[in-house]
This record gives sequence, C-alpha cells and structure tokens, in this order.
Amino acid sequence: MFESPRIAVVGLGYVGLPLAIHLAHHFDVVGFDVDVRRVAELRSGKDQTREIDSPALESTTMTITDDESAIDGMDIFIVTVPTPVDASNKPDLGAVRAASETVSRNLAKDAIVVFESTVYPGVTEEECGPILAQGSGLVCGEDFFLGYSPERINPGDREHTVDRITKIVAGQTPEVTEQLAQIYGVLNGGDIYRARNIRTAEAAKVIENAQRDINIAFVNEVAMILNGLDLDVLDVLEAANTKWNFLPFMPGLVGGHCIGVDPYYLAHAAQKTGLHPEVVLAGRRINDSMGSYIAREIHKAMEREGGRIIVLGLTFKENVPDLRNSRVIDIIATLHELGHEVDVHDPQASPGDAKIFFDVDLVASLDGLTGYDAVIGAVKHREYEALNEASLEGLLLAGGLIADIKGIWRGIAFSDTLRRWQL
Repeated sequence: MFESPRIAVVGLGYVGLPLAIHLAHHFDVVGFDVDVRRVAELRSGKDQTREIDSPALESTTMTITDDESAIDGMDIFIVTVPTPVDASNKPDLGAVRAASETVSRNLAKDAIVVFESTVYPGVTEEECGPILAQGSGLVCGEDFFLGYSPERINPGDREHTVDRITKIVAGQTPEVTEQLAQIYGVLNGGDIYRARNIRTAEAAKVIENAQRDINIAFVNEVAMILNGLDLDVLDVLEAANTKWNFLPFMPGLVGGHCIGVDPYYLAHAAQKTGLHPEVVLAGRRINDSMGSYIAREIHKAMEREGGRIIVLGLTFKENVPDLRNSRVIDIIATLHELGHEVDVHDPQASPGDAKIFFDVDLVASLDGLTGYDAVIGAVKHREYEALNEASLEGLLLAGGLIADIKGIWRGIAFSDTLRRWQL
C-alpha cells in the first residue's frame, strides 16, 4: 500500500525506542512521546532504560519529539505504550486509549495504525478502532486500517532484540497484513509469522507470558514444599533437569511489566465470556504471594525480633534498571510489618525512581556498612555475584543470616558463625 512509508512510533519506552531506532535505518521515522523529560533525555543521547546506547541514539536519523504536529498525516502509526493493571489487577487501558486519541487527531486517509501493546483479544478492533474513527471522522476498515504486531522485548536481553526475533503480524485486511510483513521483515530478514487475524495475534501475545507465569508458579510451589522437607530446591531442580524434556524454570519473584501482568489480561478476557480461569489465576496467586512467603521464612530463620536487614537488589530482574512491578517490595513491606528495620541497595536502579515508585531511599554504597542481622540477596546483579565471603560477612553481626533468594552465593563456604537460608 505504501512503497516508502513514513512511520510514527508512539511511545518511546522499552519497546518503542529500540523499534524506532531499527526502523529508522530503513524508513522515515518520527518517534513521539508525551513525556517531555523522556524526549529531552533521548535528544541528549541518553537512555535510562539502557536498551539503546548513546552512539546509536546520537547517530539515528529518527526525529524524536513531544510535538504532536510532527506525526500529522503519517502513513503508519505504531503504538507502543504500556498496558498495566490497576490496584484490583484489572486491565488498565488508559495509556492505549490516550495514544489512540492522539493518533486520531493526526490520522489521514489510508493510514494504518498498528498496536504493539499487550492487550486481551478484541481491544484493537473494539476499543481502539472506535476511538480512532471518532477522533478522525474517518471510517475504520475503509478510510484507515488497523494492525497488530505484539512486542517481544525482554529488558536487558542483548540476544533477542527486535531485529533477531520472529515477528507476528496481523492486519484488518490481507493487504494490510502484507504491508506490515514488508515493514517488519526489513528489520529481521523476513522472519515473519502472519496470524490469521488481529484477535489471534492479540491472544498469542497474552498467552506467551501467562505460560511462563504458570511454569514459574509450579516451581515456586515446589520450592515451598521442598523447604518444608528440608531439601534444597536448586539441588532438586539440577537433578531433575538431567531428563531431556524437563523444563528448566527457576523459583523466585515474578515481576516486570509482562509476566506479572499479562495473565490478568487473559483472565479478564476469559471472565468476559463467563469462564473462570482456574490455572491462570492459581499461578498468579502463588507468584503474587512469594514475596510475603520469603520474608516470613527469613524472619523465622533469623530467630530474633526487630533486626537490621539489608536487601541487595530492588529491580524486577538482574542487570537492568527496570523497577516496574518489582516484587522485591513485597519482601520489604512484610519485613517492616514483622518489626524489622530494612535498608535497600541496588547499583542498577535509579534512586529517584525507587523513591517515586516505592518510597524507598536506596543506600548509595555498601562500603563501610556493617552491623546487620541479615543480608538478603534479592536480585542476581553482576555486582552481587562479585561479592566474596569477606565482603558479605563484613556486613553482618556475629551469628547473622545470609538469605540467598537467587542462589547467588551457593558456591561460597561461609564461616560457622553465620547462618544461611536459601529459597
């Protein structure tokens, strides 16, 4: 439909920025975000998400802007805004609706609007389509067209980048599907899967992370069982993993913007049909409870009330600054409820974001710190993997506890004066 399409990427976060950067190697691209601070940061050559390095930002031909007029009349709009859940774990479509309104004001005849945001089946056509039509005065499916291509960004992953993964595409018409296959195929050497329709593509995305969530919930429940049997879950998983078809999932906290969120979108879609999703929500209940479970087990292992504890790591996963939906805060909150004083350190996280998201004041450095009753290894950052026996023991009082949630220090033999707890 467009030989050399002009593309607007709406939302320059973890998903939109890498996509826009790669698209700009081949097309005329405008990257738009409503956050003026984010736009200023990117224009200065810095990306706080660390998905794109400064040389790539400084050399890009993409226009980075918060000026809505810059996307007026573009051929292709790709919407990459967050789709979280609210306090009741219900889908929050506020950002995707707002983005649809923004696009509607700048929509020209024959344009294609593609959504990459994770949604439940039906949102693109039943929620976004009418907003786009109303704001533009155009007819959906005749004057402009819809598409869906689910994002598969894994923060901090330098192997499965947008140019190295299979991309699912689906359009409102076969012609739109082919247009999207052409655009995305330029990025990844034509590694494109054409879904039957938009609802199929939406469903494929939402079940990908729900499947991971359920598998992690299983090993989390196994960890609880084995803990009661005084067995090391990592030892058991290593043994079981010698079978050729055993799935190597690990226990722990399940956070981030996708795995801890997408199952609720799937559950919402199921409930709209009158079905109560037993397995999906059971997995969520287990994983949502892990922070509290871990904190209470550590409390028991400490064998003392009102201790001083330092938690190492606050981000939702190792070696990234991403604090979205981190469940480490559940451990911290429960320890506070149990009467402990808790300090938190994380060399990867932004102190400002930690304060805004969780009202946590991060400890700036571990240097000189001592006198703790317990050290909790919550996130497997490379900085914590590098800590040795002396560094860890120096943080603790005699008889203190080293609580290792991620098996960071399994290979270290600590002195007999220290106690040890491991998930």
